[in-house]
Amino acid sequence: MACLAGILAATAWLPAATPARADDDTYTLTIKDHRFDPATLEIPAGRKVKLVVKNQDPTAEEFESADLHREKVVAGGKEITILIGPLKPGTYRYIGEYHSATAKGEIVVK
Repeated sequence: MACLAGILAATAWLPAATPARADDDTYTLTIKDHRFDPATLEIPAGRKVKLVVKNQDPTAEEFESADLHREKVVAGGKEITILIGPLKPGTYRYIGEYHSATAKGEIVVK
């Protein structure tokens, strides 16, 4: 018992363990019929986030955003993950380059 008390006293200065916390959130965009859903996605300012893009179409699409400096091909029936942020408040536009007439949207950062 004295040994246990000594160990506790010797380690009392150590910081308490805190549970691991994910510093980023995950948001999902789905491509279907050459359109992004949702067309407008809202994310928090000042935080790093994971953007998962799921392509439910049988053909490839390219997620492209000059505003976000990101460009990545999503094969048909596949998904990709893009890390973005932290971002300042504003609107960041993106398109599906292969079907830009219909595949477009925006990320609103608040």
